[in-house]
Amino acid sequence: MTKMIDFQTDPSKYRHWRVEYDGPVATLIMDVDEDAGLFEGYKLKLNSYDLGVDIELSDIVQRMRFEHPEVKTVVMKSGKPGVFCAGANIRMLGGAAHSHKVNFCKFTNETRNGFEAAEEESGQKYVAAVKGACAGGGYELALACNHIMLTDDSTSSVGLPEVPLLAVLPGTGGLTRVTDKRKVRRDLADIFCSIEEGVKGKRAKDWRLVDEVIPNSKFDDTVM
Repeated sequence: MTKMIDFQTDPSKYRHWRVEYDGPVATLIMDVDEDAGLFEGYKLKLNSYDLGVDIELSDIVQRMRFEHPEVKTVVMKSGKPGVFCAGANIRMLGGAAHSHKVNFCKFTNETRNGFEAAEEESGQKYVAAVKGACAGGGYELALACNHIMLTDDSTSSVGLPEVPLLAVLPGTGGLTRVTDKRKVRRDLADIFCSIEEGVKGKRAKDWRLVDEVIPNSKFDDTVM
């Protein structure tokens, strides 16, 4: 029997996100409950996500626009040490029906587009404050933001490793936003999408993959 997916949620039901409001600034914290997957058979480790995580995020983006119009900047960060977001959960995708994968990517795409609509239509800018690994769908999440800030340390990087690791193309706007939105040179984009370890520090800024690279000791203050 197919499980019915409920797309209706509200802040009292969130399992994966926290929002802190402070006047014109909202802090959006991704802290995925690894034991709260939408289906059985996988754990949402390392801030990886499934459709349930995105249903909450979509709800947050819309509530931010229409219930909190005073918000002008949304700072998105991780609530877990050492990782920003590992992207879509691979075990979830491996066990999902093709139709679910398609609709998962469509819904995720629309949610990312909602970040950009929030700026254009409601004047709310999203800032990604990236500490730790930011890979695959995690980097696509950051790419949807207006500004990306990356910690300059040994563990923080951005990457789209889908091609070398899984032999698939990034499914939620990664290639398009790298080239069309961030204007990364095509030859650098080709290299970027072929290396599984991602890009760190100054090189990430030089390649236009992020907007700022900041020492770890100054990161939080600089973000604020």
